[in-house]
Amino acid sequence: MRVLVVEDDLPLRRIISTILEDEQYEVDQAENGEEGYFLASSFKYDLITLDIMLPKMDGFSLIRKLRSEGFQTPTLFLTAKDRIEDRVKGLDLGADDYIVKPFATEEFLARVRSLLRRTGKMGLEGKMIYGPIRLDTNQHEGFIHQEVLKLTIKEFELLFYLIQNKEQILTRDQIFQRVWGIESETTDAIVDLYIHYLRKKLAPFGYDQLIRTIRGVGYMLKE
Repeated sequence: MRVLVVEDDLPLRRIISTILEDEQYEVDQAENGEEGYFLASSFKYDLITLDIMLPKMDGFSLIRKLRSEGFQTPTLFLTAKDRIEDRVKGLDLGADDYIVKPFATEEFLARVRSLLRRTGKMGLEGKMIYGPIRLDTNQHEGFIHQEVLKLTIKEFELLFYLIQNKEQILTRDQIFQRVWGIESETTDAIVDLYIHYLRKKLAPFGYDQLIRTIRGVGYMLKE
């Protein structure tokens, strides 16, 4: 899971990032609203944590801009502004949850998990399910109904990412960055090859067409 932390207070930003990294989340950081907007609109995140009082672009403006442009990344406000009016405004603008500083680490992580489950990013007890496909993220095993899918590590990661973003169009570049990483020595052509491999694994069960090709763009998992 990849999380963007937008917070101008450096010590707090580091604390939030460390808490998330200790739970095995990948974390990117932004110190102001403009940087946060750039990252949030340029890369694929599973969650954004966002302060309201930010330099260059405040949190309200940032979430308004993202939502107006069609970005639906789950967003959690972490802010010292505790007035009911501020909470209502944040939620009305498109935020998914709101925590007032200071907050307990346990509550913060519980809110993160809740948001990821609510948006289909994380299954209960390490399970990711879409239609007939079930992934056990603890054992790194895949199943079609009760039949085992014999997946390589990269095939599992690719299918996991497709289920995370089910019924959304993903570009080859987005898939490549998430599954292989921008520092990989290969190119995004590897995406097409592994989509082919994955379809071959699904074909005996009659589900290879779940992975749809979006010409000139990328792929989408959709029944």
